[in-house]
Amino acid sequence: MNSFSWKKIIPHVIAIAVFLIVAMVYCSPALEGKVLQQSDIVHWKGMAQDAFNYKATHGHFPLWNTHLFSGMPNYQVAMDSKSLLPDFGRILQFYLPKPANYFFLACLCFYILGMAYGVNVWAAILGSLGFAYATYDPIIISVGHETKMAAIAYMPGLMAGLVLIFRKKYIPGLALTALFATMEIGSGHPQVTYYLLMTLGIMTIGYIIMWVRQKEFKHMLIALGLALVGGLIGVANTSQSLLTTYEYSKYTIRGGKTVDLSEDGKLTQAKTQGLDESYAFSYSLGMSETFVLMMPNAFGGGSGEHLSPDSKVVSALVQQNVPEAQASQVAATLPKYWGGIAPFTAGPPYSGALVCFLAIIGLVVLVGNGSGKADMVTRWWILAATVLMIFIAWGGYFTGFNRLLFNHLPLYNKFRAPSMALLIPQLLLPLLAVLTLDRVFFAPDAKEFLQKNFKKILYVSGGVIVFAGLVYVFNDYKGSYDSQILDGFTQQANSTVAHSILQGMIEDRKAMFAGGIGHILWIWMLVILGLYCYMKNIAKPVVILTAFILVNTIDLLVVAKKYLNSENYQDESSYQASNFAPTPADQQILQDTDPHYRVLNLSTGDPFNDAITSYYHRSVGGYHAAKLRTYQDIIESQFAKPGGGLNMGVLNMLDTRYVITRSQDQQQPMPVVQRNPDALGAAWFVRDIQYVNGPIEAIKALDKLNPKETAIMDNAFKASTSQPVFDSAASIKLVSYDNDAIKYATSANSNQFAVLSEVYYPDGWKAYMDGKETAYANVNYILRGIAVPAGQHTIEFKFEPSSYYTSQKLVYISNILLWLTIAGSIFVLWKENRVTKA
Repeated sequence: MNSFSWKKIIPHVIAIAVFLIVAMVYCSPALEGKVLQQSDIVHWKGMAQDAFNYKATHGHFPLWNTHLFSGMPNYQVAMDSKSLLPDFGRILQFYLPKPANYFFLACLCFYILGMAYGVNVWAAILGSLGFAYATYDPIIISVGHETKMAAIAYMPGLMAGLVLIFRKKYIPGLALTALFATMEIGSGHPQVTYYLLMTLGIMTIGYIIMWVRQKEFKHMLIALGLALVGGLIGVANTSQSLLTTYEYSKYTIRGGKTVDLSEDGKLTQAKTQGLDESYAFSYSLGMSETFVLMMPNAFGGGSGEHLSPDSKVVSALVQQNVPEAQASQVAATLPKYWGGIAPFTAGPPYSGALVCFLAIIGLVVLVGNGSGKADMVTRWWILAATVLMIFIAWGGYFTGFNRLLFNHLPLYNKFRAPSMALLIPQLLLPLLAVLTLDRVFFAPDAKEFLQKNFKKILYVSGGVIVFAGLVYVFNDYKGSYDSQILDGFTQQANSTVAHSILQGMIEDRKAMFAGGIGHILWIWMLVILGLYCYMKNIAKPVVILTAFILVNTIDLLVVAKKYLNSENYQDESSYQASNFAPTPADQQILQDTDPHYRVLNLSTGDPFNDAITSYYHRSVGGYHAAKLRTYQDIIESQFAKPGGGLNMGVLNMLDTRYVITRSQDQQQPMPVVQRNPDALGAAWFVRDIQYVNGPIEAIKALDKLNPKETAIMDNAFKASTSQPVFDSAASIKLVSYDNDAIKYATSANSNQFAVLSEVYYPDGWKAYMDGKETAYANVNYILRGIAVPAGQHTIEFKFEPSSYYTSQKLVYISNILLWLTIAGSIFVLWKENRVTKA
């Protein structure tokens, strides 16, 4: 019997070792037990803490979260899903601590893609490190976008599965597609997955064109069928998350709106699908800003960076007789970033100049009937997908094109931040670079081919620098904040000083862009030198590739450490204390053990973008990217209306017993608690029902509503209710209050109508009167109401979303299918290995 071939596995072990070493060195504080201070994760922990407390008691997460926006589905925060699968994510991450696990995972998945193409190991290592440490990744990790990072990391794995299928490795390709479709969709970032699916669609079209031209119709049908099966297995494995999210999305700000509140506070009828265009196109990338893919500091980095003391602004102000010390202070307040992303960008999506140059060279060398390990259509579909995603990233700066997509492409209007589309070039540029390296260094005719095409490579890659130079000459260097800066300093000083400041900033920007050109120039020279040394037999490919790997990785890490470094870490005890230690105000409120009351925290600035309060309290506010549309309407019309202040009637009907404000101490303002004596409790009987036509009338009626006496109801619910008959002795009491189940006891001598201080959400909440399901209504725009007959009754509300329970059965079936594909893949690989040895 032939022994196991270590020669085949050693290169892969080396690659994995390299990925581990780089991840552990870059994320060394995590190995010391330190944790990242990530704003989004802090907010997530705040909103999820009640669910974790619930799980500690009941053994599972609740389906309803009582601590955010007076109540919302908890499966948008934390969800249990029973499965027959192990935690493949943690296995692929080698159980590394965060954030080293994400960088290693991204490297590993891209390496799998390289192996699917059959490229040289060293080329795959370069591409893997280039993909994983592209600046966008450390930036999003630093702020806590972990689901986005996971979705990005899994992208090349899913692409690898399709590549194998399309290259007639059917069973391994199916297993890989099913596995990574499960991981990609299950990571929980639909926008990343959406952009990836668009890219895979373009790739598939490219292959279909090739198959049709080559008359490979049988293979085409098999490949497309298996790709579809693998994708469906992934969808089914994550159906619990998908179905509940789809159900919930119809009721959120991403599902459109029926009411529009203008800046002057007027309500108008609206009927939209998805987000508002202006909101969706926020965070659009400026057209010339696309150069940040290879020139990281050309546009100033991130919005949080400011001009340095050697800024041209200082010398400009000195010429206006402003003292140098004062001029330096002014410069230190001015933004360095001058790109188009508004309102804020944490940093540039830099993919590495070396990777970009190799990818551009690939557009020249990857030609013919499949050069090297690339297919004949590879460069074209990569180019098409890259250009499309750059167009999308321009968002509001390329309005005609993106408005067309926004209005007609399915689900496209659910997403915002179009600049995020640059994560696709982040994937495709390293892929094209890897295929290029494999072609020019490891193809059988590599040296001859390189000699034949060297001048073409030189001209095309050098043309990029020439183009950058033209942009430098003709750019106007205007920034998105210039008008505000000009107006502000005109008011503070005078127009002459203001224009001097702006002119100084323009000179700084020109210097930044020139520095970017210098950056790409020396890397271009390195790339050309490497190719020349190979062509002239001065150095071997492995030596050149090792140099490329070191230069590209160091280049990326130098930029990455600006945004994710040791200062982002802290001890876990300090992390807990700085973020979640209860204030005296929290401790005072927690002495109230009543199971039902809510808290409005005005001490944080914006209670509707703060989830820290939810860590301890049932909050009127919260933080979530997809709030219920009706609740957002209330926030805009009753809590943030221009000149309107807070509507205490609405706060009372939300059982807002405590309001946290700031003390008047100017030196050290502290959170203080005010008790609201008019909070209406968990439920109450009203004297009458006021019927209205449509949401606008309902919202307007809230302006003058006395919720203790009257309930507002749309005429659509009139048939199932009737006016109550007043009974001074009637009572409704809260018997038990659980996240997913609420029980009330009523007693009355006549028919009554109860308003329940719970958010109305029809897909899942069911009402039972004395054990029998009964109808209930939407009242006061966001709450529930129910007609109660005379006598003594027990009313129960249970959260039983069918989407959650139905999808669980589908998950089990698809889990079995995934195991079958994995087993089939192992068998095929074992059989092929036996044949090879024989």
